[in-house]
Amino acid sequence: MSKRLKAVMMAGGFGTRIQPLTHSVPKPMLPVVNLPMMEHTLNKLVETGIDEVVILLYYKPEVIKNHFGDGSRWGVKIHYVLPDDDYGTAGAVGFGRQYLDTTFMIVSGDLVTDFDFKKIFEYHERKNAKLTITLTSVENPLQFGVVIANEEGKIEKFLEKPSWGEVFSDTINTGIYIIEPEILNYIPVGENFDFAKDLFPLLMKEGIDLMGYNATGYWRDVGNPDSYREVHEDILNRRLDFKIPGREVRYPDGILHLTGESEIDESVEIIGNVVIGGNVKIGKGTKLNNVVIGDNVTIGEWSNLRNSVLWHDITIGKKFILDNGVICNDNVIGDHVTAKAGLILAEGCTVGKLARFEQDVTIWPYKEIEPAAIVNRNVVWGSKYKNSIFQFGSVVGKSNVEMSCEMATKLAEAYAAQLPQGATVMVGRDHDKSSRMIKRAFLGGLLSAGINVVDLKSIPPSVVRYSISSNENIVGGAFVRRNIYDPASTEINFFNEDGLRIDNNTAKSIEKAFFNEKFRRVEFGKIGEIHESLNWQECNDYRTAIELAVDQKILRSRNVRIAVDLMHGITADVFPKILSDIGLDNITLNAHAETRTVSSLEHLTAKSKKDLSTIVPSLGLDAGFAIFPGGQRLAIVCDKGNFFDKIEGLSIVLKLLDLEAVCEGRRMKVFLPTWAPDMIDYKNLVIERGVYSNFKAGKLREYDLIATIDGNFAFTDFTLHRDAMYATLKILQLLIKHNVKLSEIGAEIHPFYYKTFKLPCPQAKKGVMMRKFIEYAKGKRHSTVDGVKIWENETDWILMIPDTYGDFLNLYLQARDDSAGKALYEKYTALIEKWMNE
Repeated sequence: MSKRLKAVMMAGGFGTRIQPLTHSVPKPMLPVVNLPMMEHTLNKLVETGIDEVVILLYYKPEVIKNHFGDGSRWGVKIHYVLPDDDYGTAGAVGFGRQYLDTTFMIVSGDLVTDFDFKKIFEYHERKNAKLTITLTSVENPLQFGVVIANEEGKIEKFLEKPSWGEVFSDTINTGIYIIEPEILNYIPVGENFDFAKDLFPLLMKEGIDLMGYNATGYWRDVGNPDSYREVHEDILNRRLDFKIPGREVRYPDGILHLTGESEIDESVEIIGNVVIGGNVKIGKGTKLNNVVIGDNVTIGEWSNLRNSVLWHDITIGKKFILDNGVICNDNVIGDHVTAKAGLILAEGCTVGKLARFEQDVTIWPYKEIEPAAIVNRNVVWGSKYKNSIFQFGSVVGKSNVEMSCEMATKLAEAYAAQLPQGATVMVGRDHDKSSRMIKRAFLGGLLSAGINVVDLKSIPPSVVRYSISSNENIVGGAFVRRNIYDPASTEINFFNEDGLRIDNNTAKSIEKAFFNEKFRRVEFGKIGEIHESLNWQECNDYRTAIELAVDQKILRSRNVRIAVDLMHGITADVFPKILSDIGLDNITLNAHAETRTVSSLEHLTAKSKKDLSTIVPSLGLDAGFAIFPGGQRLAIVCDKGNFFDKIEGLSIVLKLLDLEAVCEGRRMKVFLPTWAPDMIDYKNLVIERGVYSNFKAGKLREYDLIATIDGNFAFTDFTLHRDAMYATLKILQLLIKHNVKLSEIGAEIHPFYYKTFKLPCPQAKKGVMMRKFIEYAKGKRHSTVDGVKIWENETDWILMIPDTYGDFLNLYLQARDDSAGKALYEKYTALIEKWMNE
């Protein structure tokens, strides 16, 4: 190659079509013969002579970053780009334009190919092209862009994802491009822009020739579970030029590829190509035929595995029969289990002995298959650990997969079974289209049980909860929204008559009805009614209440100026009007709901921090507030532009309440979770720490403030639930009343060490960890109110709480400084590792 070449790897897809393999792993990181799929592509790029790569991220970016790091292990320099939204294929590439100052290749991270990349680039140079599209011929072109090129290679016609009636060629666009940097000028910034739909037609209109290179060889878009199995079949049967990793050991009927040290009984039969990772134990008499096995896998004796892929950390009993299957991470399979045709077993499942799987069954994560069960249909939603689907009053699932319309209807029927026939509930949602779909299915389930519904449509959850609590005719409600941490998931939040999340007992009653399908189906004359609300009345009532609750005289007493970032969330429909009614001088950012933008909370938070930290001091404002999309979480920016993190934000609010307590001449009560820091002493506050998820409304009213460490504040003079809109006004009111600046309070907060961690821990080890921590705590100051909390001295402590739903331990550490905190972390992680291995 005469010119330097860089590469862009597209690695941002959700992998929806290939679920549940992508439940916790982004599609480009799915293992192909024990290496992440995109690592094989990266190796090809390195062989081509590329030493600088831009990786475009979106879904679960930390998994990819943690694996590839800075790229030095592969001899390349890696730049990571994380767009804040789905901007299309070309639009996403545009976000990395600062790194693309020379000719660059674009390749997807979720394909397998043996194309010669050097030949593609040489063709591009020879044709002096501005953009070259790599083409290939396939049997079924319907899922791809069909292309016709003339004899010189110039593309004359293309059509994206045609129907069979539109197919004019079997030559398709592989998504592998060579592009000159000036083409980036045609890609708009911050707009949804696709290569095939937008950029290519624009370039052709501008008279820029698109060249097509017909590549020969193997190319497969690994888009679904069948394709994932087929690509392994092709590799193991040598249908492509692919380097299978590991040292080769010849057997009479096959080749064993070992990538680590393992224990394989001499009686094991190897047929075809078999790939085995490290720390694998294969029992005697077992037969392996074209199988890939990852690390830390144990397979019992006299088993028979054929045309299958096993990931990592799997334990399998004796006489296991598997054909054309995929077994994901962290599974335990008992003796005499049979899966003869097409099983997909997602992560974290337990399969009892003598279980039998019929043809083409998919088991979603964290399911328990009972001994001797005959499984003849997919298990999408079932028991998760203690047969629980609720997490703190909410049910969360992958949109239109786990959280399907059928699931929503059944949940509503189970919820309705706990309510008296003829009762009325309120239901709202956010702006997301999945939420709209799920909410409508949910309403159907309520109506079938004779429950009347006030349908509030799209509305902030704080308004829904206020409306429930303030209306004596409403017995409860629900709110449907996109999960803010996983944009591919939808959640339903359930509320009682006080607008509080339902307690554990109610959740268990709903679950019991759900699993037993004990629903109340009323006769047609008693089916519930929907009272559709345009939500203006509820929003007006909420605005009136919030404006009466704050002291508007204080808020107007000084010419206070603030900036508020609504982060494209649902409070954009309500809060600007409240600020206007009160007469606060404000600059409001992102005051329009946008479901696509909120899909990347990490990027949205970083943008808000940057914007508010710049705007507030440059314009001489008194404060800035970031209200997160759900309307519950709040972040604070001081007059000097310092963005206070969660712990600093909590400290500031507690200091303001401490000042208010002095003014009122009484000690004020605060409730915090057990893991909240206690480094700072507030003389006029009575602070209790514990678990309040099951508190009744009367108990919560005993406190002036209920808060977490995550920017969630419930000031009980207005409401018992978290409400960032009221919290913003309350904090501002306290600042004005006590004539203090946020920067002054922030300067009084002495830095200390406080961190949270998640450590992997199998379900079976959680009880052991609790016991070990309690044993170790003897003789030390400790608490078992929630998990185990151990004080090392007056200031330094660690709290360990096994996670209710995931396979990990939650660790919370506080220490006087970073040095002490790191020592505390190293001490206890070493102990945990030791206890795990005992």
